[in-house]
Amino acid sequence: MRYVTVVPADRISARAWAVLAGCLVCQMGLGLGGYVFAVFLKPVVQELGWSRAAYSVSTLPLLLAMSIGSPVVGRLTDRLGARLVFATSISLVAITLVLMSRMQSLWEFYAYGFVLGVGVTGLGDIPAGAIVTRWFTRARGMALGVAYVGSNLGGAIVPVLATAIAVESSWREALQVLAVGGWVFIFPAALLLVRDQAPQPTRAPAEDDDAPTIGGLDLGAACRTRSFWILLVALFTFYFYYLGVNNHLVAYLSDAGFSDTAAAWHFGYTVLIGIVGKLSVGLLADRIPIRRAMWGTFAAMTVGSLILLWVHEAPALLPLFLTVHGFTVAAENVMLPLVVAYCFGVRAVASIYGVLMLALLPGGVLGPYVAGRVFDAVGTYAPAFATFAAANVATLVLLLGVRRETT
Repeated sequence: MRYVTVVPADRISARAWAVLAGCLVCQMGLGLGGYVFAVFLKPVVQELGWSRAAYSVSTLPLLLAMSIGSPVVGRLTDRLGARLVFATSISLVAITLVLMSRMQSLWEFYAYGFVLGVGVTGLGDIPAGAIVTRWFTRARGMALGVAYVGSNLGGAIVPVLATAIAVESSWREALQVLAVGGWVFIFPAALLLVRDQAPQPTRAPAEDDDAPTIGGLDLGAACRTRSFWILLVALFTFYFYYLGVNNHLVAYLSDAGFSDTAAAWHFGYTVLIGIVGKLSVGLLADRIPIRRAMWGTFAAMTVGSLILLWVHEAPALLPLFLTVHGFTVAAENVMLPLVVAYCFGVRAVASIYGVLMLALLPGGVLGPYVAGRVFDAVGTYAPAFATFAAANVATLVLLLGVRRETT
C-alpha cells in the first residue's frame, strides 16, 4: 500500500525548498544551449571556413528539437518524474558538447544542435514548472520565479566562462570544460535535491479558490477545452513577437547609430531585467487572481510592443522599451505553468505544458523570418514591429476567454 505524506496547506517544508534549489540549479543548464552558439561564432567560422549565415542556421535544428521535444519531455516528466528527466538531460547535454568540440563539418554541427536542443528542453521550464507546481501550494508564483531565475544565471555565467577559456586555449577546449563542469555541478543536484512525490495538502481548493485543483484533467481532456486553444494561440503570438524582436534587436540598435558593443550591452540589459521580471511577477501571482496576473503580464508586453513603434522617432523611449520588454518576456515563463495548473489542475501539467510548447517552432521561426524579410524589402523594421504589436493586441482580447476547465 502506498502512503502519502500530509502537511498543512499553509506550511512550506524544508524538502520543498531543497526541491526548489535543485530545479534552479538544473535550469542553469539552459545556459549550455543557445548561448554557446553566439559565443563561438567567430572562432568556429574562422577555423572551419564556414560562413556566418551557415553557422546561424544552427538555431533552426535547435528550435525544432525544443519544439517537438517538448511534448515528449512533458510526457516523460509525468510518467518517470522530473528527477530522472533532469539527470538524463544534463548527461545528454554534456556528451553532446564533447562531441561538438570534435566536429569538422556543418552536418555534424546541425545534428549536434538538434540533440542539444532535446537536452536543454529536459533541463527547462517544463519539468521545473511541473515539479515546483506540485511541491508548492503556497507561494507557488514566487517559487516558480526563483526556479526560473536559474536560466538567467546560466545565460549570464556560461558566455563569460566560455569566452575566457576560449581566449586562453580554444573553443574546442572550452566546450569540453563546459561539458564536464556542467555535468559535475548539475547531475548531483538533480539526483540529490529533486523529488517527484510531493506531499498532499490537507484540503482541496474550494470552487472559487484561485489555487490549482488537486488532480485535474488529463492531456486528452485538456486538448478539448477552449482555454487550451487560447493558450496555444497566445504562445504562438508570444514567440512570434519575442524571438522576432530579440533576433533583430542588436541589428536594429546598430542601424539606429549605436556601436556594436553598446547594442550588445543594451541587449544584455533585457536579460538582466528578466530576473526582476520573473521574481516580481511570481510574487504578484501569489497575491492576485491568476487570470488577472496573466492578462496583466501580456497587456504590459503588448504596451512594450507599442512603445517599440515609436522608439525610432523618440529615442528617449528606448530605455523604457528595453525595461518593459525584458521584464515581460521573462515573466511569461513564470505565468504559463501557473495558468496551466489553474485551468487544468496538476494531474498532467507537464504533458499539457509540453504540447502547448509546440507553438515555439512556428512562432519562433516566423517571427525572425518576417522581421528579416520585411527589412530586406523596405529597409526598415517598422512594418514588422507593427505586425507584432497588432498580433499582441488581438491575442490580448482572446485571453479574456481563459477559464478554469476543471470541476
